[in-house]
Amino acid sequence: QVQLVESGGGLVQAGGSLRLSCAASPSYFTPSAMAWYRQAPGKQRELVARITTVARITTSVITDYLDSVKGRFTISRNHRKNTVDLQMNDLKPDDTAIYYCNANDWGSAIYWGQGTQVTVSA
Repeated sequence: QVQLVESGGGLVQAGGSLRLSCAASPSYFTPSAMAWYRQAPGKQRELVARITTVARITTSVITDYLDSVKGRFTISRNHRKNTVDLQMNDLKPDDTAIYYCNANDWGSAIYWGQGTQVTVSA
């Protein structure tokens, strides 16, 4: 059974940094895309960053970001460890939300992690 387990959330002051990590299992699960979404209280869940493998036979990827995090957040994937990380720099109070890991299994299924809280104080 596929599992996504997030870690790295917490409380940080504005301008600080956090690194979120999501570990996918089992090891043979190699989704085409992995992403981070977030949901703030009273708001809809939104895509923060996504990294998509172009094709099964290549390690070439495409990344895309929410406009408000461009230049501050970086998504990366480690195929050997089967993880996806989100490096978040220059955090702002508006970044406060629960962050969810997401995996797309080549269009056949979508999986979600349980979420990790990120709180940015002013």
